[in-house]
Amino acid sequence: MAGLEALMALHDLGRDRVDLTLVAADPEFVYKPLLVAELFGVGRAGRRGLTTIAREFGARFVEQPMSRVIADRHVIVLANGVKVAYDALVVCVGALSRPAYQHALSFDGKGDPLALNGILADLEGGYSKQVTFIVPPGATWALPIYELALMTQRQAWGMGFDDVRCTVVTPEAAPLAIFGATASAAVTALLEKRGIQVIAGSYAREAAHKCFVLTPGERPLHPGRAVALPVPQGQRIEGLPNDDDGFIPVDDHSRVRGLDDVYAAGDGTNFPIKQGGIASQQADAAAEHIAARAGAALKPQPFRPVLYGKLLTGEAALYVRHDVRGGDGERDASHDHLWWPPHKISGRYVAPWWAHETGDSDPEPPRRPLEVEVALPHEWHYDSMALDPYGLMGIAEGVASR
Repeated sequence: MAGLEALMALHDLGRDRVDLTLVAADPEFVYKPLLVAELFGVGRAGRRGLTTIAREFGARFVEQPMSRVIADRHVIVLANGVKVAYDALVVCVGALSRPAYQHALSFDGKGDPLALNGILADLEGGYSKQVTFIVPPGATWALPIYELALMTQRQAWGMGFDDVRCTVVTPEAAPLAIFGATASAAVTALLEKRGIQVIAGSYAREAAHKCFVLTPGERPLHPGRAVALPVPQGQRIEGLPNDDDGFIPVDDHSRVRGLDDVYAAGDGTNFPIKQGGIASQQADAAAEHIAARAGAALKPQPFRPVLYGKLLTGEAALYVRHDVRGGDGERDASHDHLWWPPHKISGRYVAPWWAHETGDSDPEPPRRPLEVEVALPHEWHYDSMALDPYGLMGIAEGVASR
């Protein structure tokens, strides 16, 4: 996600000042935030070939993993030994996922969907009546665990089972507390309405016989079937600095500390929250800084995180937002859209491009007149007559028609 956001932003901001190369280990882009919905048959993640995307944005595509960086020579070395020179490098390698527990299904949105389907099959067959969803220590983005709990409970009700018990265990003070009191209260109310128990402020560790112990208090927990988020780990790319956990240290313009002309964005950096929207904002900061150095007429803005979360529930999605840039910050929660396009990830470039690609700019019509936040790329000026085909006019017409 960060890599595509950086590519699209540099294509827009840099124009003919930059030549772009996209390097990736995989041949396609997968919209991973919707993999949860795909598991429950209420949506599709969507996939697009990177060769086609690179061509659309004027870039060369190289399908190879990057093995190391030789920063003093401005060269990266690919897994096949080929060297690629750069003037500026944006590293968007993501993070590794380490299972937090031996006796829990680790759900990172990328694994085998049949594992979770097996839990649903156990519920349907009456082999299990309890599922516990765990946020382990070290997991920084808890929203997917609430989606899994809500949609599993909804699935159980849909199969005619009203005696299935779903429990969430989390070290958070309250569900999605990172979004502030308003959003947390809305999520808490939704969980209570669905009959999902929340054990907050608790850390789970494994004990004997597939049981868990909750601290503080050393309370036993018998989870039934357990599903847990993984713990992210840094990639530790040779030639790049990293902290004790393997993450790349960056500054407010996404520059890698201690290296010239190297930037990083996304889950592989040392910013503690690992989430696609945050990754996109980091990528925008890097792209602006690079474009300005290449001669673009703009003042690069530092990375200032704004959290956007679209919570899938099996019914109407819940949109939560927290602007953490100004201390206490602005926050909100609503079943209506709080940003546009109203997708899971609110990247300035990726979101409108994805809406255009899928024709899915408004999956859930709002229930009332509302004010939405629209992130505009720099090329979209008030007096511009040459708007991008996914641009301001289409967004404005989409909003105005409702």
